[in-house]
Amino acid sequence: MSQAISQTVKQWTVIGQVGLDSLKFSEEELVSTLGDNQVLVKIQGASLNFRDITIAQGKYPWSVKPNVIPGSDGAGTVLATGKHVTRFQPGDKVITMLIQQHIAGSITRETMKYGIGASVDGTLRSIGAFDEQGLVRMPEGLSFVEAATLSCAGLTAWNALFGLPGKLLTAGQWVLTQGTGGVSIFAVQFAKAVGARVIATTSSPEKAKLLKRLGADHIINYREVVDWGTKARELTGGDGVDMVVEVAGPSTMRQSVESVKLDGLISVVGFVGGEGDGMPSLLDTWMRLFTARGLWVGSRTQMEEMCRAIEANLDQLRPVVDRVFPLEQAKEAYRYMLIGNYQGKIGIEIA
Repeated sequence: MSQAISQTVKQWTVIGQVGLDSLKFSEEELVSTLGDNQVLVKIQGASLNFRDITIAQGKYPWSVKPNVIPGSDGAGTVLATGKHVTRFQPGDKVITMLIQQHIAGSITRETMKYGIGASVDGTLRSIGAFDEQGLVRMPEGLSFVEAATLSCAGLTAWNALFGLPGKLLTAGQWVLTQGTGGVSIFAVQFAKAVGARVIATTSSPEKAKLLKRLGADHIINYREVVDWGTKARELTGGDGVDMVVEVAGPSTMRQSVESVKLDGLISVVGFVGGEGDGMPSLLDTWMRLFTARGLWVGSRTQMEEMCRAIEANLDQLRPVVDRVFPLEQAKEAYRYMLIGNYQGKIGIEIA
């Protein structure tokens, strides 16, 4: 069923590189021209990532176009399609891909250029046009805000656990996750869904309650146990964990190396923990015989696999959303993220 298309769009833009003061909200005329391969989407849900904050601060290490519309995570309803579009039609519910042209296989220098919310306009707006290749169908049973959380955090966790041929997570293996941010929470959910065992770190008894509810087998308070990598190894009987989902970066990598087993895997997916001392070197991969893998989100093929898994197991894999803000209060959502006390994802509802 076709929907009426508004002639204006409410949107945020990043003007400057001074943090939250760079974010400007406005209502603009909708550009009427739709490219032959584009899909016009009424965006109804979005969510935030640490990446969004670094873009506003001018600290994002890759290309950002001037006055970009921020946001990598979005879900909504197709309003119209270009004349060459074959994958979607009006009325379809879709989710945005962060890297619009990463369809399958390894990421390339060319596909890296199409990151929405940075080099391409993103999702913190009421209507947006996207390349049809950069969208996937939304799983049945999720709200738009829940579905939006899959674009970055969900797909990153899926890729970390199941993205490296020959080292896919299987039942009975051990996974170490860090904290209660979006990627880590998804990693716990996905790992438990396939029968793996999870050791999760956290900073407080309150956050530990969520991890326990999601099925984490062991929870380590890293404020109380400084050498939590050694503790994690002990919990596995001395062998070490099969996989680490490393989200914090320099501040935690040494402990991640301490926790991992021989021929284990550390997937490095971010640096939310900031700087730290005692960074491991490449020589550690030989001394301790583990594989270290950096990854950026994942491909459309992986996201479609993940969405099918979520749709088939909604009770266990429903995204965890901490708090939802209206689009007009996105700056407050950024501020809430900076405080750092959230668990799971921070959502944006777009009326």
